Amino acid sequence: MHPRISILTLGVRDLDRALAFYRDGLGLPTEGIVGREFAHGAVAFFELAGGMRLALWAQADIAHDIGLPVQPPSPTAFAIGHNVMRRDEVDDVLAAAAQAGAGIVKPAGETFYGGYAGYFRDPDGHLWEIAWNPMMMPDDA
Repeated sequence: MHPRISILTLGVRDLDRALAFYRDGLGLPTEGIVGREFAHGAVAFFELAGGMRLALWAQADIAHDIGLPVQPPSPTAFAIGHNVMRRDEVDDVLAAAAQAGAGIVKPAGETFYGGYAGYFRDPDGHLWEIAWNPMMMPDDA
């Protein structure tokens, strides 16, 4: 297996609401929901840096595809990290997320590694860390 992840799929309760949060609230680029013509196929993709995509798919549809029951998300089991290029961007992203309906779990503050970071939870409970880490800058820096 090559050490690469190309798509990160988040299970959501309400696909339209999640689309609005990520597209309108956070400003992530997307063509919107595709695949509605297929049973259990509606999904929204967002283009991310480095060719990676974020996908939003209804939890019920993921459960149907896999054959497992729907489970509530556990924010302590998985966190998505978003590194920014400037320290002040952490506050900007957290403010945009809160304005869009996210809950701020941990306000931005100094980190043990010399950076600055905070956490928010999206409307479906998925945890995002927004971080400025001077030792691990984004590739597009």
